[in-house]
Amino acid sequence: MIEFLQQTVNGFVIGSSYVLIALGLTLIFGMLDMINFAHGELLMVGAFIAVGLASGLGLPYLLAIPLAMLIVGVLGVVMERLAFKPLRNSDRVNLMVSSLGVSIILQNAVQLIWGPDPRNLQSPFTNMQIHLGGMVLNGQRLFVVFVAALLIGVLYYVIQKTKIGIAMRACAFDMETAKLMGIKANRIIIMTFAIGAGLAASAGTLLAPIFSVYPTMGVMATMKAFVVVLLGGIGNVTGAIAGGLILGLVETYAAGYWSSEYKDVISFVIMILVLLFKPAGLFGKHVQEKV
Repeated sequence: MIEFLQQTVNGFVIGSSYVLIALGLTLIFGMLDMINFAHGELLMVGAFIAVGLASGLGLPYLLAIPLAMLIVGVLGVVMERLAFKPLRNSDRVNLMVSSLGVSIILQNAVQLIWGPDPRNLQSPFTNMQIHLGGMVLNGQRLFVVFVAALLIGVLYYVIQKTKIGIAMRACAFDMETAKLMGIKANRIIIMTFAIGAGLAASAGTLLAPIFSVYPTMGVMATMKAFVVVLLGGIGNVTGAIAGGLILGLVETYAAGYWSSEYKDVISFVIMILVLLFKPAGLFGKHVQEKV
């Protein structure tokens, strides 16, 4: 029982990071009807920026997190203006190809700045151990769950209760009608990219003290986010939250009770099964609301 609870906590840690990545991906899909294959690279860039701020400039880890989110949020806006806005009215394939190009550019830019070797990020919570009912909980893992829950709660409130969130949902539902109603769609799109990029960066900075940071880590992050979005329902925020937690728990149980070698395989098996038997995702009936 203790081992099961331990694995459950670990699953929530991984699942929380998947939710943060997938939320940005599903928000952008809901807005522009495109899959941004460079989204995982925003996680990677956020992690490297946090490493640079903490190791290079000596800033505290807790300060490096919001600064990395802010910088990557601006990077997300620049990416949208240069790579996606000029192609917004073209075929969706062109947008996907453009996102693949951005992904390659970001990977090579990071290697040029920080080199290809893996980096580590120090956190004041890394060596903290909490003993609870026979379980040994790592402080950084609990910090990941806490911050992720906080960010998810704030985002959910913004989307459901604020004027900006209503405008985001209106643009996602029908962009042209939203424009006719006086909503400044370009401004909402920019904000969506900034929020999505910032959330991806937060996942990178939270996981960096647990796992090594390397330039190609964003590729797998994009794939996992894609699985989560498919599992929960494309364009559905609630589905992304549920899908991320489900995938994190399933992967962790598989690694703990079976073999860690098959952890990534399971996520892709889940994606194939979803596409075969429930292509709209677990929350597919709400897909029409998108954001």
